[in-house]
Amino acid sequence: MSLDDPLAIAFINQFQGGFPVTEEPYAWVASRLGTDESALIASITKLLDEGWLSRFGPLYDAKQMGGGLTLAALAVPDERFEEVTDIVNSYQQVAHNYRRDYALNMWFVLATETEQAVLEVIDDIQQRSGLKVYNCPKIQEFFVGLQLSLKPDGTVDTVPLNSAWNGSGAIDNTPLVLDEFEREIIAATQTGLALIPRPYQQIAKQLDSNSARVMRCMQSMLKNGAMRRIGAVPNHYKLGLLGNGMTVWDVPDELVGEMGKIMGSMDFVSHCYERPRHRPDWPYNLFAMIHGTDREQVMQKLSIMEAELYPYNFQHRVLFSTAVLKKTGLRLTKQTE
Repeated sequence: MSLDDPLAIAFINQFQGGFPVTEEPYAWVASRLGTDESALIASITKLLDEGWLSRFGPLYDAKQMGGGLTLAALAVPDERFEEVTDIVNSYQQVAHNYRRDYALNMWFVLATETEQAVLEVIDDIQQRSGLKVYNCPKIQEFFVGLQLSLKPDGTVDTVPLNSAWNGSGAIDNTPLVLDEFEREIIAATQTGLALIPRPYQQIAKQLDSNSARVMRCMQSMLKNGAMRRIGAVPNHYKLGLLGNGMTVWDVPDELVGEMGKIMGSMDFVSHCYERPRHRPDWPYNLFAMIHGTDREQVMQKLSIMEAELYPYNFQHRVLFSTAVLKKTGLRLTKQTE
């Protein structure tokens, strides 16, 4: 199934980030797409309702906000998979959860308000499931940013992320301390941006403030990296990218930085990180995510990566996702006194 609405395709291609923080943002975007505000809002609504978009609105960076963020894995017996999925997915802090074709067959992302909370959730999952959780927090980030390009013929591929989408593009990696108003904005927008002509005004009313203050705060969060971007998050599975390959590599520690930069610079790599090993069960320390229309295309891209790394012959493998078990954005709970 492909998407054949020209307005929807243009919106997705141009506004996976960079959605404006202005009084009437939909009118601003509509004028650039050759349509009107009501038609654009109707188009975005349809994209969400039909599942072409996973979500639309701000994307926040838990780590940049001083919280905890990790990728974790479980080896779940087949006969217990549904039970353990329910346990893991019951945590609001679990943002993504995928089944992958490997002995460690459940991989999920935890985003919490504090680094300590990551360990607490992991411990709780271990207690409830009776299974060991393999904690793989990011050690180094070489690249992150999946941008899709939809063609008129219905095909889709990944392209380099537009760096202008992240505020100024220069982000201070020092963890931030959020004030109460920033936290309230995050709580009000973490499920998405309202599809009404003046969404920032609605947020302001909800917070008993004014839209100018809300917009200043959101622009500040874009600049300092608490907010990665504002825009559409395409459902790459529904759009045709059925091949989702997490390539993992056993690279000598002294070469990780060099190899990570090479992998992260490749157009088809959407995420590239150094993460800890868990020997003997998990010898891999460099992760690079590749997407394609099918597994064959992912393997073709992997061959290009292998050629770029020649003459090195690092042990590696591809873990393909076989099911999306959960996919939401960050959920920040409001602190109480």
